[in-house]
Amino acid sequence: MKLLYTNILPLGISEEQETIIDCFNDQIAKSDKVEIAVGYISRAALEELNCLINEYNISNICLTIGMYFIEGMPEGSYNTALELNKKWKETGIGEIRIVKAFKYHGKLYCFYNKGQPFSAIIGSANLGVIKLDANNRRQYEISSITGDPAECNEISEFIERLKLPNCSDNIANITGMTLTREVNTSLSGIDTVIQIPETGVRLYEQHRIGTSFILPIKVPSNDERHMDDGKHYTKSNINVSYAAPRSKRKSRDWYETQMTVSKEITRSAGYPEKNKTFFVVTDDGYWFKAHTTSDGNKQFSAVGDELILGRWIKGRLAAAGLVTPVNDTQKDTDRKGMITQEMLQAYGSDSLVLSKTDQKALDEDGSELDVWFLSFEAATNE
Repeated sequence: MKLLYTNILPLGISEEQETIIDCFNDQIAKSDKVEIAVGYISRAALEELNCLINEYNISNICLTIGMYFIEGMPEGSYNTALELNKKWKETGIGEIRIVKAFKYHGKLYCFYNKGQPFSAIIGSANLGVIKLDANNRRQYEISSITGDPAECNEISEFIERLKLPNCSDNIANITGMTLTREVNTSLSGIDTVIQIPETGVRLYEQHRIGTSFILPIKVPSNDERHMDDGKHYTKSNINVSYAAPRSKRKSRDWYETQMTVSKEITRSAGYPEKNKTFFVVTDDGYWFKAHTTSDGNKQFSAVGDELILGRWIKGRLAAAGLVTPVNDTQKDTDRKGMITQEMLQAYGSDSLVLSKTDQKALDEDGSELDVWFLSFEAATNE
């Protein structure tokens, strides 16, 4: 057994000592198969693990995650793990499993070559140790590595038992696990947007009155996002950022959106009046001014900043790990940043729900404005 350390001052490592991450990278480089069983993971660590698997041509990988079925799993980590599991299964190299029977808090990494385990790391380090971020950069872990054949076989056998159906299942088969929404930070620092506490959100939610207007988000399927027929998806609505730039020098901002609402909705009784400003409180605690504009009252948007609604919608999807913001939409030729039906389906909602409340609030000029509640949750639950 050899101890492995974290290199954090004032407990920096000496020349004779080795860090957990360096040891992990060294062992995986010698492997053709890796079995991992940990309590927690992170999105960054999942992505790093996938890169290492590709880099070293690992032919078999299984990651078993132990704490989330009972505690609940962050949505971003879940969606990233689900996509990675799908990729590994389709290529025939492995899977990601969730422990169901109990909360498994162990941390085991077993490395194989030609069918035999040759080393194993055991200790306090969850998978996040292989890709440090702000959450764990100052978190000290300590582990050990063994190359003893009997110990490696015992660890290998334990992981195999943990993979049995009475303990765990493939993540794609898991039902009943709570997903926790992750914070959308895309609106942080925007002058015209205010954050309100959860108690305030619930208060306005309870004061909803009358009809709720379901506003569908019009997006292509994965297959349709490459269509360039000029009719769909890049000319309006959520993916307008992929339309032709307004300037030859600068692409449209990825967060730019145009929420276009059908006449059937805009002509319905109680729908917001054209060009009449109102306050919006969102289901995740943001407050800003909005209005409806354009011919037929078809555009629903925030007041003063055309990116706010896009930051709210796309920021939620990005926080959920379903899409990565794009710096230059014109260079995104594969349109990986384009919002699709599959992304919305994975998120659990393909519509916004706009509901009037019986509350009013004062604008800067002292005038009273109506307050509406805006939700980006499954419309079937409204």
